[in-house]
Amino acid sequence: MTKLTGQQIADEALDGWVLLLGGLHTRIRTGNFATGLSVVDAIGAAAEEMDHHPDLDLRYTHVDVRLSSHDERGVTDRDIRLARTISRIAADTGVELESASVSRMELALDTPSHERILPFWGAVLAMKDQSEAGVDDEVRDPYDALPALWFQKSGSEEPRQHWHLDVWVDPEQVRPRIDAALAAGGTLVDDEGAPSFWVLADPEGNRVCLCTWQDRG
Repeated sequence: MTKLTGQQIADEALDGWVLLLGGLHTRIRTGNFATGLSVVDAIGAAAEEMDHHPDLDLRYTHVDVRLSSHDERGVTDRDIRLARTISRIAADTGVELESASVSRMELALDTPSHERILPFWGAVLAMKDQSEAGVDDEVRDPYDALPALWFQKSGSEEPRQHWHLDVWVDPEQVRPRIDAALAAGGTLVDDEGAPSFWVLADPEGNRVCLCTWQDRG
């Protein structure tokens, strides 16, 4: 299997699914726990048959699903096929899936020397560095419960930005979120990276990036 590009995934036109941080995501609106449990059971049976298993998060009113091929560190045709199967399961159950409310978050720490501080943050957060995967500036929770932490190269002059959030969203949700942020007193700092990312700041200058899969390698 070969990892698919963001555009190849978009061309599949998977209604209710979005590519975020190397995985396909959807939120299945089940309305109650019993329906959610039956949907999870059906997805589990299909996953066993396909020998390809999703990450599932069962909540009282919804089920969150994430699909990725760990051997390729991204989305492959296996994930596309399983996504279509899950969409059929949702339709047969009479529930809807959507991606507008789904997002993923990373923490970014600006530093002139990530080699010096990465071991500390890996230790205090009980996270693993990603050197085995060829990435030397990132630590991740092996259980995927905490946001990943990556280190962005910065200058050493003060004052400088230290922490910021990267929030990954459906490209169609960028404009509504920017409009809401501006209405809440924020500012659009930089859009030169669009449509990959936009930089916004709150009224005190704390920054956040809205990120999408678009225009990325």
